[in-house]
Amino acid sequence: MAELKLNSVLKQKITVSPGLAIMQVAPLGWEIPDFKPGQYCAVGLPGSAPRCAEAEPEPEAKKPKPDKMLQRAYSLASSPLTKEYLELYVILVPEGALTPRLMHLNVGDEMWTSPKVVGMFTLDDVAEDANLVLISTGTGVAPYLSMLRTHLLENGKRRVALLHGVRHSWELGYRSELELLQDAKPNFTYIPMVSRPEKETVSWKGRTGHVQAIWEDKTLEKLWDTSLTPENTHLYLCGNPAMITDMEKILQGQGFQEHTRRTPGQIHFEKYW
Repeated sequence: MAELKLNSVLKQKITVSPGLAIMQVAPLGWEIPDFKPGQYCAVGLPGSAPRCAEAEPEPEAKKPKPDKMLQRAYSLASSPLTKEYLELYVILVPEGALTPRLMHLNVGDEMWTSPKVVGMFTLDDVAEDANLVLISTGTGVAPYLSMLRTHLLENGKRRVALLHGVRHSWELGYRSELELLQDAKPNFTYIPMVSRPEKETVSWKGRTGHVQAIWEDKTLEKLWDTSLTPENTHLYLCGNPAMITDMEKILQGQGFQEHTRRTPGQIHFEKYW
């Protein structure tokens, strides 16, 4: 196992709901590099690592070689100000190769973590006085936690909204933290949304449907009593590609443009698969 270069250890594992966990990973013998909120790194485990009981059986033909390092990129939820660990938000893909092995880990177990943190999904190109609307589905909320925990809410000049869409309320990881932030910071708005309220064990009192509807019905404009336009607002989209595609169409119809290095715009996105 030593030759596989496992270089980090699971410091904490918080089970949000079955198949959904927050994992804090600490480096072994190296230091967490400086990075920007919104960036990501790769993590991995060897094919010999066991799978969790909730995973589907691995077909013989698809079983990886025991010494093959299975890798996947994860956006970081932790702040770069935190040097003790990197925080990941992990959902089980029952038929997958890596996540069933990650979910089997317990505190103290070792894994591989890339010492390089990269990515362009950052706030570098956004003016300090621009409104920010952060839209996510599922675990796509992770990079926004890094942004919020670092410096986003220290800037009192801008309004910030986080819209988080999930199927069930028990998938709203970080909900308590985000509600506390909303209570503490008058410039921050948090709106969770559930798409399958009929499955709730306790009646869901919040918004229902798809997260795109929060933008379409101008909920934020009503709450903030202002128009959100390409001149004063940037939108970040992270998670399900179908949500991102829908939002791009809606926003482009309103005059917003995709942001690229060559062509500055107001739509920034990160697709998760």
